[in-house]
Amino acid sequence: MSEQVAELAPFRIYVGWDPSEASAYDVCRHSIKARASVPVEIHPLKLDELRVRGLYSRTGDPLAATEFTYSRFLTPHLAGYEGWALFCDCDFLWLTDIAELIALIDDRYAVMCVHLDHRPKEDSKMEGAVQTRYPRKNWSSMVLYNCGHPANRALTAEVVNRETGAFLHRFQWLEDDLIGSVPETWNWLEGWSDKPKTGHPNVIHYTRGGPWFENWREVDYADLWLTELEACKNAPA
Repeated sequence: MSEQVAELAPFRIYVGWDPSEASAYDVCRHSIKARASVPVEIHPLKLDELRVRGLYSRTGDPLAATEFTYSRFLTPHLAGYEGWALFCDCDFLWLTDIAELIALIDDRYAVMCVHLDHRPKEDSKMEGAVQTRYPRKNWSSMVLYNCGHPANRALTAEVVNRETGAFLHRFQWLEDDLIGSVPETWNWLEGWSDKPKTGHPNVIHYTRGGPWFENWREVDYADLWLTELEACKNAPA
């Protein structure tokens, strides 16, 4: 594990938040905290709050499926460009202790993520959002950021508000050798990734849509998400 991480407590996690997926955020947050053997600090990326703080000024994008399409890239800025932090979409279900992912951190890299080759067949997702296709699709949906890495100093709030989706989601502020890899089980795409022969992935990403949407109640591992939802509802405030 990185010495930077070992010195930091709690570990900072930023999760995308969208009003249409509030329950997904709640379940994601609960699934992390319920299994974490290390202290964690989880922050929702709420667009209205980021605007009030003067950190987000982009106008609407018809291709943006969620409110956190771009705000995710504020993670190093929000973390003060110090230490490591994690971003993930809200449609994640964490089934494994996040400490196991943190143990994979390598200070040589500016970011670490699953190097997916995701080429979705669907033309729409969630509640009718356009399903886009582009290189490195879904790499940015779960990222370990080495916030103190000099290369991430380029990812200022001004850059996040100005640059194209292609520049940001393809990590074009970085040289390729600064993009580290972690196993696919840490961003297992429902409807795309191969199911494990036994057990379940470490982290399920309901990228097409999850059981909180009426049209996506029958996806793989929907039962695990619904079980987590009940546990979340019954958890102490």
